[in-house]
Formats: sequence, structure tokens, C-alpha cells
Amino acid sequence: MDPLGARSQFVEVQTLSTWERQPDPEGEETEKEYTDSLVSQEAFPSPFPYREDINRKIVLYNGDVALLNCTAIVNTSNETLTDKNPISESILLHAGPELRDELLKLNGCRTGEAKMTKGFNLAARFIIHTVGPKYKAKYRTAAESSLYSCYRNVMQLAKEQAMASVAFCVVSTTKRGYALEDATHIAFRTVRRFLENHGKSIEMVVFAVTDMEEPTYRKLLPLYYPRSEEEERASLPLIPADIGNSEGEPVVPERQIRIAEKPGSLEDDCEEETLDSDLGQVGNHAFARMEGDVDKQRKLILQGQLSDATIHKQHQRNYNRWLCRARAEDLSDIAALKALYQTGVDMCGRTVMVLVGRNIPVTLIDMEKALLYFIHVMDHITVKEYAMVYFHTLTGEHNHLDPEFLKKLYEIVDAKFKKNLRAFYFVHPSFRSKVNGAYRPAHSSSL
Repeated sequence: MDPLGARSQFVEVQTLSTWERQPDPEGEETEKEYTDSLVSQEAFPSPFPYREDINRKIVLYNGDVALLNCTAIVNTSNETLTDKNPISESILLHAGPELRDELLKLNGCRTGEAKMTKGFNLAARFIIHTVGPKYKAKYRTAAESSLYSCYRNVMQLAKEQAMASVAFCVVSTTKRGYALEDATHIAFRTVRRFLENHGKSIEMVVFAVTDMEEPTYRKLLPLYYPRSEEEERASLPLIPADIGNSEGEPVVPERQIRIAEKPGSLEDDCEEETLDSDLGQVGNHAFARMEGDVDKQRKLILQGQLSDATIHKQHQRNYNRWLCRARAEDLSDIAALKALYQTGVDMCGRTVMVLVGRNIPVTLIDMEKALLYFIHVMDHITVKEYAMVYFHTLTGEHNHLDPEFLKKLYEIVDAKFKKNLRAFYFVHPSFRSKVNGAYRPAHSSSL
């Protein structure tokens, strides 16, 4: 109670209902919707399984984050920490003028970073300031990585400072152009992975939202924090295909560093190294294989006598052009179909990708964009062994892929797509697919 018996405006986070305790009003309806068509998918575990211990730490709160009484609250701002958005202005108002003076001493904050100040007149002891990215479709990968860093760095700071509770606002403000639903996926998976791997000391994470943001948060929370095994199964088809790595971080294959133990040398079990073995490697490296006569290459192309290495090189260039297009274009309309997604690993530890045929309205969508989305999602999956499961369940004529499209897909994709595909399961094949030879009983029997 405040002086003179006035009721405090601040909210004790311990009095808020955790996500585990909140009922699921749409649970029965959602479960019924997926039971008939996706029963076979129960064999594949969700990448975000039901965890009661984690759900007890999650709180969804509709209200002003500045009024929460917890160890730390999160403020979203710009690089100079002077942004005038509703969240920052409320925090500055309730914290008092000392906070503004303290922010000047921080010398700004880079996008994706997190810096801490005292809470001053707030109920929260600390304020963690972070800067969300400005979203542009052309630089989508960079925006995703920066937003991940915002949530990850806040959680890391909370752990390092032994904080018991932290309250997030929606970091990606409207003026920065980040779609709320896309940003929410990154926020939920990043926090979930941190709690799984490093969050034993953190007792509570609050997501503070407005009336406009709450429906999106309520819709997506069950995907990453299912409250039962039934909700886990029902949410599985809705999880995006790209769920990041084991920490929730977006995977960018071209930024991954690959280190060979002895670059340029051949593996040899023999202990003796002879001159002949050394000379045998001369001309094997990439530089020595370069063909300098461009006219000769063109002539060979016309004559159909191009070397396998050159053909492979040209195919790689063509695939890279498609991959660059896939990363630059806005494919959110294709992603919304939920036709392709990742679902855990099989008994051999290989990533399992699921393709749902009935979710592909072939006659209604741009199939070239569908091809770009497939390349965008699968590029980092196919760097190692994987398996695919195609559900032909309840498909109609408008779901059947044109053979020419499949031929084009096969010709475009990189060699790793074919090399690392270890199993392809065709579930509920139709008579036509059996006649066309697309169905092989030996494969589906492994399910």
C-alpha cells in the first residue's frame, strides 16, 4: 500500500496466472480439427514438447510493462535510447528524471544489444534496454538475427545478474516495420530455448502485451509452450519450418565456418609420407583446375562435351541465384500455408521434414514462389542427412503437383538435396500415385 492507504498502481508478478494454469478455450476444437488428417504424424515428436516446468515460468500479461513489480523489465528503444514510443514513454514517466540522465551515460545501444540501468522509481529493480531491428524484406535474414539477439542478450543479462524474473515488452515496435506474428515466433522460440538450456535460475518470464497484440500472442504461445500432450500434437502442423538452431538462432549457412583438419591434403592411414603421394596432389586443388579459355568452354557447351566438373559448377551458380532470390523475396504468403515444416528427428538422429499435400492449393498460388520457399527452408536442412514425409491425406485435384514442376525442382536443387536424403515416406497414397510409381511400400512400412 502507498502512503495514506492509496492502492499501489504497480502489479506483483507473483499474483499473475502462469501460462500452465490458463485454460485453453479452443483446445477441444483445435484437437478435433487435426485428429482425422494428421493422426500418422504422432510418430514424430514436436521440437517444442510439453514441459510443465517451463510453462510454470511463463506469464502472458495484458497491461503496461512499466507497472510490473519484478526483478527487471525490458524497454525497447532506438540506437540513441531516445525513442518516443508508448512503452519507452511510460517507463520514463514512471521511473522519473534520473533515468533520462542515466541513459545519457550509456552512449547509446546498438541494434540487438542489451544494456542495463537501475529502475529508479519503478517497482522493478532494473531496466534492460534493447534495440530492435528495422525490418526490410530485402534484409530479412539480418533482421531475424538482430531480433533474436535482442531476446537472447536480455535473457543472458538476466542470468548473469542472477535475476529471478524478467518482463518483456514487444521489442519490435510498429514504427520499425516488423510484422508482429513473425517477430513473436522469434521471441517465443528464443526464450524457450534459453529456458531449456540455461534458464534454471530464472523463475519467471512475463510477456507484456496490449489489446492489439494479445490475440497473436495467445495464438502462438501453444506452438512453443503447449500445455498438454494433446495441445502439443495439435500445434505441431502450425510450427514454422525454420525454427533456428538449438538456441533458436536463425541459421544462415553461408555464415557457417567449416574448418578442415589439413586443408588440401588427402586422408591416409599410412604413417609414411612419400614424395609420390605429395606429388599426386598437384593439380587437385580448385585453383589448378580453373579453365581460363572461355571460348573453349563455349565451344564444348555447343558440342555437348562439357566436363562434369564444369557442369557441376554451372549448376551450382544457377542454384545460388535461386537461393539469393529466395532470401530476398517476401514468401510469407507461402509460409502461411503451413505445408512444409520441421518436426524433430528420427531414430537415426536425422532431421525429419513434413510436407502436407492438402495444404498446397496448386491452382491458387504462385508455384515459382512455392519453389523459392522450398529452397529457402530446405537449404540449411540438407547440409546433413535428413528424411522427408509426404502426407497425401485428404488431397484433391487442386493439390496435385504438376510433373513438370517436380522435374524443374529436381533440376534446380543443389546436389546436397539428393545426396543427403536418406528416406522418403509417402503416407496415404492414392491409386493414381501408386500407378505413377511415386509410392513404394517399403518406405512407408518404416513408419
